[in-house]
This record gives sequence, structure tokens and C-alpha cells, in this order.
Amino acid sequence: MIRLLLVDDDPIVRAGLRLMLGGAPDLEVVGEAADGAEVPALVAAHSPDLVLMDIRMPGTDGLAATEALRARPGAPEVIVLTTFNTDEHVLRALRAGAAGFLLKDTPPQEIVTAVRRVMAGEPVLSPAVTQALIDRVAGLTGRDTRAEAARARLALLADREREVALAVGRGRSNAEIARELHLSLPTVKTHVSRILTKLDLNNRVQIALLVHDAGESGAG
Repeated sequence: MIRLLLVDDDPIVRAGLRLMLGGAPDLEVVGEAADGAEVPALVAAHSPDLVLMDIRMPGTDGLAATEALRARPGAPEVIVLTTFNTDEHVLRALRAGAAGFLLKDTPPQEIVTAVRRVMAGEPVLSPAVTQALIDRVAGLTGRDTRAEAARARLALLADREREVALAVGRGRSNAEIARELHLSLPTVKTHVSRILTKLDLNNRVQIALLVHDAGESGAG
């Protein structure tokens, strides 16, 4: 069973999520919170595998809660909930270690699928959406400095690790990377793990964001 914690200040949204997720045989909602400040205690009490986190909440918002949660060892995965068109802070959540984001009007079955994908190690972000987020949000102050810092971090990787990182930045799955680079699937997984360790990153989304920051996402 995948254990879920729902964090949203709207009780109607929480009720809807609980209803749709509770119908899946492999998902279990183990707790709910209306404010990001409640998250640490609930995570300690219920040990969820994944947190569905609203961004806009009174008190402690989902961005601050995600940053605090993902900084802890053994933290659960986080998927942020957003309205996208009005929320310009999704990238901050992804940089903090969230595994992706869902629009609040995402069809129920897609939310269930997204939860399963994240728990299988796949981010819930298409390459097109990743690029749209970066174009919308990341732009602005410090872009050149961030690009230089990202390129310096990528330079720490061995040649093959860098090739794998660039492929992750293009939204490729492990299986696709294996085919493109003529590697075995276990070898690709090993490279991804080494990249995460060397660069002190949480997940594949952060690899992709680093590649985009470096201006390398179109490579290959």
C-alpha cells in the first residue's frame, strides 16, 4: 500500500481527494492537514510515503512546508497541487525536492497514476511543462549566475554520467536512456543514483531543472 497525506486548506478539496484516492486498491490516505505547519507532526505520526501538498494555504504555505519536509532525512515524496495559471512558485517547490506537480482539475485517474509513477521513481512532469515552468518563473534575476553555477555542477560528472543527466533533462525515462545510449537498464539506474549523490539532489526532477538551468536541455 502507498500511504498518502493530504495537505490542503479547503476541506472540500481534501474530501474529494480522499474519495478518489481511497477507491484505488493500492492507495491509503493516512492523514489530512489544513496548513503546512501541521505536516511535520503528521508525517512523524503516520509515516506517509507521499504527500499531496497544496501551495496556497494560510499560515505555513506549501512551498515552505515542502522545503522543510524534504530537507529531513527519509522524507516522503511530495507532489504539489497548483492552479498553474495563477501560481508562479511551482519551480521553487520542485527545487526544494518535490517530485512534480498536478493541476487541481486533473482527472481522478491521472492523479492516481501520478502517485504511482512518483513512487516508482518517475517525475510527474512532461518536458513541455517543465520548459513552460522555467520560461514562466525562472527568469528573471540571477539567471546568468544560475546558469554558470549549474554548468559548474554538471562538470563534476563523468562523461557517461553527464550524457545520462542530459537525457533526464530531455524527459527521457530510464528505458529510453538505455536504448539511446546502448546501456543496460541497471547501468542507467546506477548512473542516475550516482548523479543524485554527486550533485546532492533529491530526484530526477532536480536533475532536469539543473540541466535546464545550464542551458543544456536541447543537447543531443
